[in-house]
Amino acid sequence: MKYRFGGKEKRLAFGVYPCVSLKAARDKAAEARKVLQAGGDPGLLRKAEKARAAHESVNTLEAVASDWMKHQAARWDVETAGRIRASLENDIFKKLGSRPLASIKPGEVMAAVKAIEKRGASDQAGRVLQRVKAVYRWAVIHERIDANQMLDLVPSEILQPRQVQHRAAMSDKELPKFLPKLTAYDGDPSTAHALRLLILSATRPGETRGARWAEFDLDAAVWTIPAERMKMRNEHLVPLSSQAVDVLRTMQALSGGRELVFPSPSYPSKPLSENTFNSALARMGYKNTATAHGFRALFSTVANECGWNPDVIERQLAHKEANEVRAAYHRSAYMEERVRLMQWWADYLDARLSGKVLKMPQRAA
Repeated sequence: MKYRFGGKEKRLAFGVYPCVSLKAARDKAAEARKVLQAGGDPGLLRKAEKARAAHESVNTLEAVASDWMKHQAARWDVETAGRIRASLENDIFKKLGSRPLASIKPGEVMAAVKAIEKRGASDQAGRVLQRVKAVYRWAVIHERIDANQMLDLVPSEILQPRQVQHRAAMSDKELPKFLPKLTAYDGDPSTAHALRLLILSATRPGETRGARWAEFDLDAAVWTIPAERMKMRNEHLVPLSSQAVDVLRTMQALSGGRELVFPSPSYPSKPLSENTFNSALARMGYKNTATAHGFRALFSTVANECGWNPDVIERQLAHKEANEVRAAYHRSAYMEERVRLMQWWADYLDARLSGKVLKMPQRAA
């Protein structure tokens, strides 16, 4: 088709006969004339459509999500990054990953998220939805897509309300029965020692499982967990009781020449798996009645009931301080009290092992 636009003669090709029939060519010519009548250039419009198609073909949901994950990698530890990628691969990429980001409708993402909820994983459904929304938000900022069509997908308006279930935690009165079982545990020794350090240090399971020898100063009895391995992304100093130091010196004979303190028995270059602790507890008879994370709640409950300063306990647990001024102060405060607290806690556990209750000692003002 020959036409004039802006005082210049131009040509527009519709395809090769017989792949494009005469009728199809006439229809395309009629469309081009409508563009001309509206004041547009059908040739430039064709080029823009081709450019958009090429842009969309390389900006699929999976491709953009992968770039988003690379961008965020420095903020996540290896385990977190693996969980995020696995959740998207299993529940989003299989259905929508190959589609251009711009072509996916909110209803399609909603259907994928509700399918996760339907199998009983409501927590995971909410997390996956937030991750997809984060991908779209990042894509708009980095000009991979023009608009974020997922803005109105609000978890509370898509997913059913759920009752929060706290992780099962062992009670103080169960310690005299549990601690001898832990002492007599005949499974992998790394698992038993890791559980002991977990309980003695009141750290999170992931922080204990991923512990590196380089993080410990056994002579100073301090464990420095780097920011990248902490939930709140702040370096955390953990005072070590003499009992915790003994556990680590025992582990030196087992893994002292490696990077990891508690390597996996199957894959020594990797830490103990995420389910290791709870599997060991189940083997000891505490399936669904106690979890590894629950020992932090036990520590907090006992220490609070015994009169320790709540601020010292919260700092030991590395909980986030809502007040920014207090947070700045707490990062350097309470170390002396925390040293006393953690030695008291270790002595308390030793007393419970023998069936006794250790009363709160007098503390210096």
